[in-house]
Amino acid sequence: MKKITKLLVANRGEIALRVLRSAREMGLQTVAIYSEADRNALHVRYADEAVCVGPPASKDSYLRGDKIIEVCKQLGVDAIHPGYGFLSENAEFARMVKEAGIIFVGPSPEAMNIMGDKLSAKQAVQAYNIPLVPGTAEAISDVEEAKRIAETVGFPILIKASAGGGGKGMRLVHAAAEFEEQMQLAINEAVSAFGDGAVFIEKFVTGPRHIEIQVLGDEHGNIVHLFERECSIQRRHQKVIEEAPSSVLTPELRAEMGRCAVDVARACNYTGAGTVEFLLDDQRNFYFLEMNTRLQVEHPVTECITGLDLVKEQIKVAQGLPLSFRQEDLTITGHAVELRVYAEDPQNNFLPDIGNLAVYVRPQGPGVRVDDGFEQGMDIPIYYDPMIAKLVTYGKDRTEAIERMLRAIDEYQITGIETTLPFGRFVLRHPAFVSGDFDTNFIKDHFQPSVLANNAPNAELEQLAAVFAAKLLTEQKGAAVLENGATHSGTTVQASNWKKNRLA
Repeated sequence: MKKITKLLVANRGEIALRVLRSAREMGLQTVAIYSEADRNALHVRYADEAVCVGPPASKDSYLRGDKIIEVCKQLGVDAIHPGYGFLSENAEFARMVKEAGIIFVGPSPEAMNIMGDKLSAKQAVQAYNIPLVPGTAEAISDVEEAKRIAETVGFPILIKASAGGGGKGMRLVHAAAEFEEQMQLAINEAVSAFGDGAVFIEKFVTGPRHIEIQVLGDEHGNIVHLFERECSIQRRHQKVIEEAPSSVLTPELRAEMGRCAVDVARACNYTGAGTVEFLLDDQRNFYFLEMNTRLQVEHPVTECITGLDLVKEQIKVAQGLPLSFRQEDLTITGHAVELRVYAEDPQNNFLPDIGNLAVYVRPQGPGVRVDDGFEQGMDIPIYYDPMIAKLVTYGKDRTEAIERMLRAIDEYQITGIETTLPFGRFVLRHPAFVSGDFDTNFIKDHFQPSVLANNAPNAELEQLAAVFAAKLLTEQKGAAVLENGATHSGTTVQASNWKKNRLA
């Protein structure tokens, strides 16, 4: 067993805080890193120690793998948890961590390399008869040859960056006449985003649902799946609302997709928590899309329906422990929904917003979970992803989970910036979502920005009420004094949170 006593979280915001909390419950000492823009962030205050690793820009701070490893050596850190984003799927960083004698809480660099490239991932899983979307099996650069293949596959087709993700380097082509231009655009974007212009062709699946399967593997060859998440409500190919389980999978289809997900993980000797993503067409045929070799943003919905803490499981696996359960021990209990609360304006094509959280009051009550990294009075920085929080609700069934989400959205008070809360309310009330009859085209088919303005006649009144309520709350807490004699934003903060070893 590889003993972990001190864990550094190489991330920021809500995921850093979420990992730190599980680590503390496990009795581990914790270290946070932060950029100059995050000096007063919640994760910095929560950790036992915190170290500034550079200026606000990610490339000068959170992406400085060499600096992070240096901090680990200085503070006697045993392991690094990368969270998601930043260096979480960087095989070279994972290799550097391993060579430095530090435990990387995640898969091997080799598994990352295989699954980090969509083409090598497809090649790896072919031996397991995993269903694949029709298209090219390798990168292609010859435009005329690519066009001939596209015509054989049949339009519409997708041109996709091999090293891509999040919709970058992806182009939908409806006819041969536009193929050459779209292929060049895809190559250019792939080079810009990933430094790799390799692209391939896939048949465009019409009316697809985005279904992903959570997997967990240990170093002893045990791999299980923790059922599925429905992730079809997306904007710009990125998820906004997720739920578990999916409302359309039969037990038989769930078992078959789960088996395939486990085989995908087995194809690269996967260890730790990962996610296998599939497209499900309108005939309930499914196709392997890709594997994310990290914890997913939407992992809380899986935790809700399984009763597992995925971060704790990751840390146990990283220490060399075998999984403490088998596939037959796992069951689905209840239903969970997650809304990503972004600082974005849904009425303006989801344009990111920045500003000050003049009012920030979290919802509470039965079945409500909020994973965030902000508090009232803080600024939303321009340098990072605009997600403020993950709002998660859990109920005995899908109806109760949705009802609780609607209540939580109404209770969530945020002023000073635009957010996706009104959009979430719209989706959860829409007949297509309520019935389960939707796919990844939901926004295109059902959403117009004007519906939010029409559905919010009392928005100004609600905002005034929220400001007044927050002011009263602040005044009531204003007399609260910290154990060390200082006050902070009118709220009580344990003095132990400020006992840091801060290295400039």
